[in-house]
Amino acid sequence: MTRLRLKYAPFYHTFSGQLGARVVMDGRELVMLASNDYLGLTRHPKVIEAGKRALDTWGASTTGARLANGSRAYHTELEARLAAFLGKEACHVSAAGYLSCMSAVQSFAQRDDLIISDKNCHSSLMAGVGLTQARKERFSHNNMADLAEILAYEKAFTPKMIVFEGVYSMEGHIAPVPDILKACEGHDCFFVMDDSHGFGVLGRGGRGTAEHHGVAGKVDLICGSLSKALSSTGGFVAGSTALIDYLRTHSKQTIFSAALSPVQAACAMAALDLLETEPEHLQRLWANTRRYRELLASLKLDTWGSETPAIPIVLGSKERTYMFWQKLKDNGVFAVMSIAPAVPPGKDLVRTAISAAHTDADFEIIANALAVASGRR
Repeated sequence: MTRLRLKYAPFYHTFSGQLGARVVMDGRELVMLASNDYLGLTRHPKVIEAGKRALDTWGASTTGARLANGSRAYHTELEARLAAFLGKEACHVSAAGYLSCMSAVQSFAQRDDLIISDKNCHSSLMAGVGLTQARKERFSHNNMADLAEILAYEKAFTPKMIVFEGVYSMEGHIAPVPDILKACEGHDCFFVMDDSHGFGVLGRGGRGTAEHHGVAGKVDLICGSLSKALSSTGGFVAGSTALIDYLRTHSKQTIFSAALSPVQAACAMAALDLLETEPEHLQRLWANTRRYRELLASLKLDTWGSETPAIPIVLGSKERTYMFWQKLKDNGVFAVMSIAPAVPPGKDLVRTAISAAHTDADFEIIANALAVASGRR
């Protein structure tokens, strides 16, 4: 498919401007339908002002890892805020969500352990899995019968790490966390959940997928990214005090990575403040999601059963996916595409994501572009 990739050039575009849910590319304004800015807070005045104050107070960077250069007060403040929000004892923040999710797996799995992961887990989790010396198994996506079958062939006392996502960002599926917990009863399991796309989106006040299911205290480690609902960059791992202390002394990603910058920590804290004090952002996100889902249904587009603001449009072939993506762009909408082997064969798709920042005017453009791309106009 090199020919199609060269013809359409769908990746690594450069925008010359951004405001709200609009970006400027090659002199044209496009509605951004690929961003994970779920709550639409990247341009919120309080978030911007917090970043500016942090830059004035702390400078641009710590210029080193926290083990070597020391933590800063803003690190520990953000960690305390995140831990309290998630109902955990402690938290550690890193410079990237990828690092956090990788470290949540690699730091805790030992040679004789067994890691059982959902087949659709994010690359960051699988990178962590691959760096361990533990045995590895994968269960079919959200398939509890498959998970139970794997467990049935293992000794109950073998330490097992169960790795999954709260919300699968490509599919928009929510993990059946209570069912995972039930399937693992009596099997000495340790649970690691990447909630990058559930944090700020699901659960009471946006507290995430575990809270959404009412099992917040039963997932051992919750990791994720600050670059989605919190409109920043960086990542976190939250768990018991003992687990986080262990992470800080055993995680190569933590020990050897430069610390989270003051600006990004301040922006994340300001966004968390808004999540806690201004529920209208989360309410608008879900209102927009319902509106968008109804639009896609009216066009009879396949959304792979998405339950969240991350909504794929499954086209089924590489050729159709490339053309659909191009027609969206030609008609004022920027999205992102994913083709096999990044997705299962026959599930080639254009991945879209809804934001609280999308306006009525944005939806008019989106509706027209989708109608043209799907051949309805």
